[in-house]
Amino acid sequence: EEQTGRVLSSLTEREEKVLRMRFGIGIKSDHTLEEVGQEFGVTRERIRQIEAKALRKLRHPSRSKRLKTFVK
Repeated sequence: EEQTGRVLSSLTEREEKVLRMRFGIGIKSDHTLEEVGQEFGVTRERIRQIEAKALRKLRHPSRSKRLKTFVK
């Protein structure tokens, strides 16, 4: 959980919250694009774009080294 928090904290606050809500990280359950969109007052398409951008950032070599422990 601590490692996850450190990796996610490298994202913007909005990106971090979107990923936490979409994948249920640190909360009870995951949420749909629609539910997350309502929380932020944007469309589900915009949430999908934010999610995709955040995941691209996490896949970048400078950040992905920290995530390798979760993949194994």
